[in-house]
Amino acid sequence: MHMNRRNFLAAAGLAATLPLCSRAAAQSKPGKPEILKGLGGIEYWKNDEAYIDSGTMHPISLGSRATLDAYLADRMGDPRSTSFDMDPIRERVLSNFAKLINAERTEVTFVQSTTAGEQLVLRALGLPSAGAHVVTDTLHFFGSFYLYEALAKQGVNVTWVKPKDNRIRIEDIEAAVTSGTKLVAVSAVSTFNGFEHDLKKVCEIAHAKGALVYADIIHAAGSVPIDVKATGVDFAACASYKWLMGDFGLGFLYVKKEVLDRIQHPVYGYYQLDAFQTHVYPYDPPGGEVADYGTSHDATGYFAGGTYSHMGIGLLDYSLDYILRVGVPAIQAHARPLVDRIKSELPKRGFELVTPPESTAPIVTFAVKDAQRLRPALKAAKVQITVGRNRIRFTPSVFNTMADIERALGALPHP
Repeated sequence: MHMNRRNFLAAAGLAATLPLCSRAAAQSKPGKPEILKGLGGIEYWKNDEAYIDSGTMHPISLGSRATLDAYLADRMGDPRSTSFDMDPIRERVLSNFAKLINAERTEVTFVQSTTAGEQLVLRALGLPSAGAHVVTDTLHFFGSFYLYEALAKQGVNVTWVKPKDNRIRIEDIEAAVTSGTKLVAVSAVSTFNGFEHDLKKVCEIAHAKGALVYADIIHAAGSVPIDVKATGVDFAACASYKWLMGDFGLGFLYVKKEVLDRIQHPVYGYYQLDAFQTHVYPYDPPGGEVADYGTSHDATGYFAGGTYSHMGIGLLDYSLDYILRVGVPAIQAHARPLVDRIKSELPKRGFELVTPPESTAPIVTFAVKDAQRLRPALKAAKVQITVGRNRIRFTPSVFNTMADIERALGALPHP
């Protein structure tokens, strides 16, 4: 039978009776772990660590784990499982992501990661191309620094807008974009410090000069409200292992339908096809080519590539439903007092806040010289945050409480 939401989740009940070899690592310790309930009743395994690092990798909830167990039961050939039909689940996940960012279903497709999505956008615009002008900024994802530096070495004119007072000024964006600019590439929310672009104004500036806009939304989708129609952004991409509460290896690409006639196919893959007839196999109808095919005039028809992670889709079937049910504004409101407490307390101890105080994202970053020296104290207190070379970053989510924040603050130096 075809797998729908009801029997998909019902099949997850098999997880409790599967052999140990098919159980998750969470079951490796004797006894059943306690359950931690977060905002809206979402459940996680409870442990003795204060995990305030969801902006690096979000924990997987028990609900998402159940969908994964149902998928694995079917893939293992467990006779108690129902047959697994990915098609309706895939469509539900794509539709839910489209709802989350206020896009049309046909404007979104799967990609492997945020970076994969950004690379596809560049190819679709014919980049690298000698003499083309691209504008980006140094609060964009640092993994893209290499990308745009590589484009510059291939003849692309890349303008880097640098922050002032930990913000990218809109007037500096306006000064950088010229009538010959092809693309403006930014992060809607900066992974470095949580700075939030006024994406609508960025798009207005770019569009007035004939440029298109790409936004990395990995730190926006699921954590702060984002409306691609209201902002006018042309392309947006994100992975799913952060605020979408999924896993590595699966993400989304949004492509505004109005720009399809301005771009080229960046890749050609089987998943783009909506019609396919071969002419080379036994009993095939005759034809002048090896095959006839058709592609849809939408994001999938232009950008879909090869096979995608079915396990990732299973996880998102639960998590995206949860995010839409609870609502991003509620998720944002849950984190707000936690980040406000961090923003107000650590500067008193001499920590240099580099997150704009007005930022509404659940990201708080401090510049700390030789930040690695803080690791032993954090480890002893069983606190996990992002610790970089010269920065620390807090990213609380729906399961965190003020007690987690106070525990982290207690582990850090006092004046």
